[in-house]
Amino acid sequence: MNKIFAIIIISLISMNMLIGCVEYKSRDDSIPDDAVKMTPETDLFPPLLHSDEYEEPVLMSGPINTAGAEDSPFIPCCSDNEIFYFFFTPDVEVPVEEQVTDGVTGIYFTEKINGDWIEPERVILQDRWKLSLDGCAFVYEDIMWFCTARQGYTGLHWFTSEYINEEWMNWENADFDPELEVGELHFHNNWTELYYHSSKDGGKGGTDIWFSRMIDGVWQNPVNVEIINTESDEGMPYINSDGTELWFNRFYLGTPAVYRSIKFEDEWQEPELIISQFAGEPTLDDDGNLYFVHHYYIDSEMIEADIYVAMKK
Repeated sequence: MNKIFAIIIISLISMNMLIGCVEYKSRDDSIPDDAVKMTPETDLFPPLLHSDEYEEPVLMSGPINTAGAEDSPFIPCCSDNEIFYFFFTPDVEVPVEEQVTDGVTGIYFTEKINGDWIEPERVILQDRWKLSLDGCAFVYEDIMWFCTARQGYTGLHWFTSEYINEEWMNWENADFDPELEVGELHFHNNWTELYYHSSKDGGKGGTDIWFSRMIDGVWQNPVNVEIINTESDEGMPYINSDGTELWFNRFYLGTPAVYRSIKFEDEWQEPELIISQFAGEPTLDDDGNLYFVHHYYIDSEMIEADIYVAMKK
């Protein structure tokens, strides 16, 4: 999975040189004129369903998908399935150090009005003339956690923001203890449980999924979720609303796939393959419908990415 935040390093000096050079743009205006919009009919490697619990995956309805790259979908728990977050960048060929100044790459959201998703809007998480590149959104109630590379900081950091009067504001640094080595994450049980992926020492190899519990305001030493992890890479964890399902990515036959583990008697069970073939980061609504990103490739080159949904039967 081509996750830009795994490699980005931006220095304060280079950021300062670019102050005042960025203006926000619309998604449509930012997509190159020669961009190729892929469709299920032109897709050489469509997502493959391996479960009889879901309908065949289809493109998410509404104005979300474009010829750019929609990625990193997220539906907040207990939101009545009426808000949807995702990451967008207009051109997958543009390096990350240029995305930070393009005025459009970042976190977006759309709302469902009268049963239909409306035109997405960008989530603004930085002052107007300061630079940032934001992603990895996790939202619960009126708090957002997000990963960010931004002016005034070197490298990648975790930040939080509050939703007040229909705006995200009061963003501030919220980095974890460096020894935890927290990658993309999912909180559960009212912020007291943390699942995340990391290549930290003590795992089974590659990127593993880890679990930590907060006690007296302190995250405890993380535990490797051993039944999930292999010598390959596991990542992008997502816990369903009632905490009984752990969804994640693992490679299957050479491309990203979506897996699920079910909790039985308070223990995670052996995971099962749900969707394969360039099926990336998963998220679920409160009805159990599965949303995920699908990347389109031609001759080993990524063309774009869209959000798909597999409805629960």
